[in-house]
Formats: sequence, structure tokens, C-alpha cells
Amino acid sequence: MYLPCHFAAEDPAEVLRLLRARPLATLVTQDAEGLDANPVVLLPDTDAQGRLSRLRGHVARGNPLWRRAGAAGCEVLALFHGAQAYISPGAHPRKAVDGKVVPTWNYLIVQVAGRLRAIDDPDWLRALVGELTDTHESAREQPWAVSDAPEDYVRSMLAGVVGIDIEVLRVTAKFKLSQNHPEPARAALARALEQGAGDDARELASRMLGAY
Repeated sequence: MYLPCHFAAEDPAEVLRLLRARPLATLVTQDAEGLDANPVVLLPDTDAQGRLSRLRGHVARGNPLWRRAGAAGCEVLALFHGAQAYISPGAHPRKAVDGKVVPTWNYLIVQVAGRLRAIDDPDWLRALVGELTDTHESAREQPWAVSDAPEDYVRSMLAGVVGIDIEVLRVTAKFKLSQNHPEPARAALARALEQGAGDDARELASRMLGAY
């Protein structure tokens, strides 16, 4: 990914926040037949220093993705997309000075390169599914738990999936927030985003007015 230094996001905590807020990744693999991409919900794990170390998830048993790992594993690329919004030149202060402005797009994206292995283990899968469920149900007034479903049904559903574990090799995070413009221009663009529709625009505006 092309990454000018002023767009690089190097805070591990910020990277993890994006992964947890937007866990549906596009998981890209490649084999003799070419490139393939699958949407997969992935759960991030961290090391002792709080840095991303693993991603865990599962796919349908019928999905050939997990078979590509082989005995030694295979390299994959997980793409996590955060907030994104169009930036109109109409809000840029320079428009009124010399008109030398153009449209662009601001966005948050994290790319994680790693080595994938498949895990066909009912106990591992049960623990993963329970953790994923608890994570995404925690904000609900009456959270659902895996144990709410009949045990024989849970076992049959788990038999239809295979776990995937990705050892993280590289993390590249790009938070494009108009850092290549002077602060007054960034503030003007952020205020224009605040008036736009959608949570993404408001999130980007907040970040642009913050410490980024």
C-alpha cells in the first residue's frame, strides 16, 4: 500500500481500536488459481507489549480458503476498512484564494499481512465462537450466549465450520486525514464534514480536529 509518512498511523492502540470497531475484514489469499477474497470476522489478539499478534476467526467448511493453508500455512492479507468520506474542494479556504484545490477522499484502513493456518478442533472452535459472541453481544441489554442454543444444535453448527488462526507478520495502517494541508484548512474541511450526513463523516471530522 502506498503510504506517505504523514498518513502513517503508528499507534498500536489506535490500530486495535479500528480492528475491534470494524471486525469484518476482507481476507485476501492467492494460490495457483489466482487471487481470492473473502469477508471474515476476525478477533484480534495482542502480545505482552499490547501490539497485534494474531487474528482468529472461522469460515464455512465448504469454503476452500482454509484448505489453502496447507501444512506449512500460507501468507494472507487482511484488510480492515474504517470510516471514509468524500472531501469537497468547496470547503477548502484556498478555493477563494486561487482555486487550486481538487476533490479527494479521507479514510482509515489497516492492512495486516500474516501466515494462516486452519484449525479443525471442536474445542478450539467452541472457545472462539463463545468469545466472538460475548464480544459482540456485550453491549446488548439482554445479551445472547452460545449456551442459549441447544447443545446438539451447537455441535452440529460447529461441525460446519473450520477455524483460522493468522500469525501477524506486518501491520500497515493508513489514516488519511488531510495531514498534508495546513491546520486552518484541515479545520475547515473537518467542519464541513461535521455538517455532512453519516457517522463516518462525523468520525473523520472528530479525528481531523484532534491530535492526528
